[in-house]
Amino acid sequence: MIPEFKHLRAEDKSLSSILVGPFVQIVTMDNIVDKGPISDDSLEIITDSGVLIRGKGILEIGKFEELRTKCDSVFEIPYPAVLLPGLIDAHTHLCWDGSRSTEYAQRVAGSSYQEIANRGGGIAATVRTTRAASKEQLITLMQKRAKALVDIGVTTCEVKSGYGLSISEELKILEAIQATSTRQPVHIIPTCLAAHILPAEFSSAKDYLKVIVEDLFSKLYERRLTERIDVFVDEGGFSVEEARPFLQEAKSAGFHTIIHGDQFSEGGASLAAEVDALSVDHLEKVSQETCETLRDHNVIPIVLPGASMGLGIPYAPARMILDTGLPLVIASDWNPGSAPMGNLLLQAAVLGAAEKLTMAETLAGITVRAAKALPMLDRGSIVKGMRADMVIFPCKDFREVLYNQGSLKPSAVFINGECVKQRGLS
Repeated sequence: MIPEFKHLRAEDKSLSSILVGPFVQIVTMDNIVDKGPISDDSLEIITDSGVLIRGKGILEIGKFEELRTKCDSVFEIPYPAVLLPGLIDAHTHLCWDGSRSTEYAQRVAGSSYQEIANRGGGIAATVRTTRAASKEQLITLMQKRAKALVDIGVTTCEVKSGYGLSISEELKILEAIQATSTRQPVHIIPTCLAAHILPAEFSSAKDYLKVIVEDLFSKLYERRLTERIDVFVDEGGFSVEEARPFLQEAKSAGFHTIIHGDQFSEGGASLAAEVDALSVDHLEKVSQETCETLRDHNVIPIVLPGASMGLGIPYAPARMILDTGLPLVIASDWNPGSAPMGNLLLQAAVLGAAEKLTMAETLAGITVRAAKALPMLDRGSIVKGMRADMVIFPCKDFREVLYNQGSLKPSAVFINGECVKQRGLS
């Protein structure tokens, strides 16, 4: 079911070539170690350079004036600029309707996330408003959010379902996600999170998860809606015992498996290692011992600083995760409840300051390492043969990007070799 990765045919001679540049610096994110800490000295930075694009792929990186003789046209940058790979947001919930601003007011006034959920709020509140929305309404809302992603340099974004919690409503949401992917430039990776919480119509988690396995999995495959299955294993979600057979069924059906785990209590991350999940996301409560187990089972940790900001809780221990020998992926968790901001670059910069991450570690967490968590191995770095997903920042030094903590906006964004956003360019 999962297709093998193949490099783009950037060398196709039938396509015209475009030279983009010149750049003071290109931060390629090439040859970054797969796991563990990364020093800033290990970053490959190419100076006074340009990128030659053919079709959707990168054909060559080199000195700008030398590449000028090889191109059919030039996309010239008239001011000092830095080029980074397109940012990758590996965990979001972009497909919803409604607002939970009243819940935010309750939280900052002292109510906990769980207390609000017990009063009928939380995820269940968004389920009610999203069920009431039409598929076209959801598509329109997602297109607006996708535009906001482009504005901050995100070129690939994972999007989960999970606000339907019935077969028909989950299909509606996943079809809206699928349709949105064709109506705007950001590349969307869909994930089925029908196992978000137990819906009101069911009293038994076992019965609900059985319905998903028996009635939804085959439809996901037949309609090519997703290759990824997620489950929330935590307080308010599903127990380890309930989730284990569900994840085993998903793996047997050929899906990648993902776990929301260790946000409020431990257990989900250990289960991720046990079932060899692709990733475990959140990890605010994860222990070093569990991180060692994740490392031994090659489970990718994805931390979500936006949820910590929205809930007012400690960040996931990103420094410890890296020092244990794991990769670190940073994602926004953009959702209407716990993480309504959605600004990946801001969140990554703030997490880096709080957890003492090097610039290389932070950038890898939103580019090349994030790509491997999806897994999409044709992006995340500026290398010959990769997708031409690139972000141009108006500065002379790449460190300005994180230093400005999200306030420095891209002047241009390329997705699949096409400029989809530009400002201040002649």
